[in-house]
Amino acid sequence: MSSTTASNTPRAGLLLRDQDFLRLWCATTASGLATWAMPFLLGLAVLEGTLSAVGLGLVLALRTAGFLVAVPLGGLLADRHSRRSVVLWSGLAAALATPVMVLGLGASTALTAAAAIVVGAGQGACRPAFQALTAEVVAEDDRQRANAAITLSVRVTTLLGPGAAALLAVVTGAGMLLLATAGLWLAAALLPAWGTALPRREERASFAAEFFDGLTEARHHPWFLAGLGALAVVITAGYSATGVLLPLVSRDQYGTEALLAAAMTAYTAGALAGAALLSRWRPRNAGWTALAGLGLYGLAPLSLVLPLGPVAVLAAYALVGVGIELFNVPWFTAAQREVAPGKLARVSSLDFLVSYGLAPVGLALIAPAAQVLGTGPVLVGCAVLCFAAPALAALAPGARGFTAPVGRGRI
Repeated sequence: MSSTTASNTPRAGLLLRDQDFLRLWCATTASGLATWAMPFLLGLAVLEGTLSAVGLGLVLALRTAGFLVAVPLGGLLADRHSRRSVVLWSGLAAALATPVMVLGLGASTALTAAAAIVVGAGQGACRPAFQALTAEVVAEDDRQRANAAITLSVRVTTLLGPGAAALLAVVTGAGMLLLATAGLWLAAALLPAWGTALPRREERASFAAEFFDGLTEARHHPWFLAGLGALAVVITAGYSATGVLLPLVSRDQYGTEALLAAAMTAYTAGALAGAALLSRWRPRNAGWTALAGLGLYGLAPLSLVLPLGPVAVLAAYALVGVGIELFNVPWFTAAQREVAPGKLARVSSLDFLVSYGLAPVGLALIAPAAQVLGTGPVLVGCAVLCFAAPALAALAPGARGFTAPVGRGRI
């Protein structure tokens, strides 16, 4: 458990007046903004001619590789040492590597790519540490509201960020904006309060043993494994349909790429609405509600099968956005409540590893599948998978409320 004393533990109902949470919220918002901005700003650099399209693909691929390597390592370190220290050093690493990326633009793609690995590693290492810090800083009764507030800031950023960045790039250039993200990483590293930490253990197992200990902890929660499996299927099928086939349908069926931008805006607006809803509403059967929300992702590929019109596509993507937050907020809250505090970062790292690790796999496979089978059958198959996987996960022990099965107790 956290070493925070009872007198220092935030009381339920005082979330928005708690300085430790507000500092953590600002830090997570800064890291989320910096994480989102990097690929977008590098895309602007391609338009400016300081980075080639091939170079963009290489830089983003290596950034993802750094992220995926660092996520489990960050989870191990956050459970082994201070979560606050992991946030500090991962944020500083990303902040220091960002100017190196900027130096490489227009001069050395290899330098930009090498720095991108470090930035990606900083992004990956801080994610499970932030999850565990939320459980330390926020009282259990307020964690759903806290997670909703954090995701609200992320969605506002992704809704307003592209337009603001594009306008600023006209004045300052993509390189200067990318350099500004170093300041965001500094804020993420320095803002969270100190003073919360796990008790130090005199003897520690090897990193491999502690990693497998985290896997064992995850196995003690059947609802977590089932939900993670459903999430993996939805990301591989639904997210891939959005990322690869939506642009093709937008061009071929509707004769314009504008539908792509409008659909993604509708998705983000829906996610904002979902997060706002969960900041006040606590579903009675939180797990089933979350899995039903995740299943709504099937509407995205389904809306692209027939030319139903732009309004139907936008409505489907708005509902998908609502659904993804109906899943995310209770999912994070349940993990913070049910998982043993000393193993939370490792279990969270498993969540992020699966979530982000499988996305490139689906993106790589779906275009060849559409060429062989046709776009329509692939979209239908993706929709079926998105509906079926959460429905099957709902049958797992404890899935109804994302809690330990009756009679088993919390681990």
